[in-house]
Amino acid sequence: MNNTKRKALLTRLCDANPNPTTELNFSSPFELLVAVTLSAQSTDVGVNKATDKLFPVANTPQAIWDLGVDGLKQYIKTIGLYNAKAENVHKMCRILLDEHQGEVPQSREALEALPGVGRKTANVVLNTAFGWPTIAVDTHIFRVSNRTKLAMGKDVIAVEQKLEKVVPKEFKVDVHHWLILHGRYTCIARKPRCGSCIIEDLCEFKDKTE
Repeated sequence: MNNTKRKALLTRLCDANPNPTTELNFSSPFELLVAVTLSAQSTDVGVNKATDKLFPVANTPQAIWDLGVDGLKQYIKTIGLYNAKAENVHKMCRILLDEHQGEVPQSREALEALPGVGRKTANVVLNTAFGWPTIAVDTHIFRVSNRTKLAMGKDVIAVEQKLEKVVPKEFKVDVHHWLILHGRYTCIARKPRCGSCIIEDLCEFKDKTE
């Protein structure tokens, strides 16, 4: 895909959704960090059901630390891998209190040093909480980027690096959200909904559906 077509594709996604954001419920950088950490191998809907009960009770590092691991598990036990996630979030809270004055650090290195936080989670937090032009590549974004030929790569890191290179500056803050939503609702895995896709004529996927 050439740069002219890429810009047209992104402009169309922008026009359709000028203020995109995550579907995870949060009201602070810390709530977002916890929600994204819990979302690994889980749906946003499932995470929201848990955090909608957790956050009114405990939505700061100190409050979740005070709950204890077993107390936290009671709120997130409907989420996959909740035992390991509870341990990680609890340890994360201690580190935030001891090393960051209870605040979420605005540093990729510091975020990735937290238990349960990898590159994708750090990118989401930096982008969504702090407005950094980072691009977190998940399975949806990996699929859409390769399928449309917007940014092709053999793994998520390769796709992230390609997107960083080819996405114009004015689109970088929001491109993560546009692509994940497009992959979640239109360019779905088994049978993409090409007939209702707003970028179908710009997409270079060969096996389009009706």
